[in-house]
Amino acid sequence: MNDIIWIWLHISFALASLILGAINLSFAKGTLRHVVIGWIWVGSMSVVALGSFHIRELEDGSLSWIHLLSVFTLLSMALAIHAIRFRRNVDRHRRAMIGTMIGAITAGILALLPGRYIPGLLGF
Repeated sequence: MNDIIWIWLHISFALASLILGAINLSFAKGTLRHVVIGWIWVGSMSVVALGSFHIRELEDGSLSWIHLLSVFTLLSMALAIHAIRFRRNVDRHRRAMIGTMIGAITAGILALLPGRYIPGLLGF
């Protein structure tokens, strides 16, 4: 698959993740709706994080420092799932998921800064 397809896939799932995350954080926790939306969000975020490894630096095709955020995202989600499913540790689950959302929002803001590839791709 060429880079542009991975980039559009990344953008699409990132936007879906942002919307799903905001919805899940605004409704009651522990409900069936929270669990279902949460699992869809984890799947969407996983596509974003894993797909990012197919998006390389444009000059030399290597991974960049931003890919560390993808590793952080995957580890943080795994920690959050483990905390709630096996430890029933709601506080650790909450902190890991909120941290993942903050990281995702930060990455999105950084990706949209002038001079980056995505604003040009979107016509800005």
